[in-house]
Amino acid sequence: MNRRLAVAFTGPSNSGKTTLILKVARKLIYEHNKQVAIIKHDPKDKARFDVEGKDSFKFADTGAEVVVTSPTRTTYFSQRSKDLNEMIKLFDKFDFLLVEGLKNLPLPRISVFRTSLECDYFPYMNALAIDDSVKVDDYEIPKGIDILNLNNPDEVISWILKNAKEV
Repeated sequence: MNRRLAVAFTGPSNSGKTTLILKVARKLIYEHNKQVAIIKHDPKDKARFDVEGKDSFKFADTGAEVVVTSPTRTTYFSQRSKDLNEMIKLFDKFDFLLVEGLKNLPLPRISVFRTSLECDYFPYMNALAIDDSVKVDDYEIPKGIDILNLNNPDEVISWILKNAKEV
């Protein structure tokens, strides 16, 4: 089996996490021919995946674990929280797992910021992805934190290749 590497991205709302993950995922898939899985944390339980009134919504609304399959996709509706290993088992094959949020997971973590940094993220980060709007000299960044260019997905991918956790 190939190496499967996982890394997490964290940061405040509207910092650019999703945009960076999209750029990294597209490059890994289309330029490096890799399979990518993504887990997104929804801390406020805002995401909606089905339409009220449809059969799949009715099934999921019972509280059951539900799989909806079609010729082009399979969707899994779970009424239970999963830990990292349980989530990984949901994916058949992947080369890279990119996780947005879930800062308590034991994964190498890239924190994403624009304009200013929030120091309470420092204990959870291994790398900092920022753009020119952040003045790093204004902060006491802990030693050992790599600083990456938020707008350079190739640089972020290089960091991932060196630092991601094998899962």
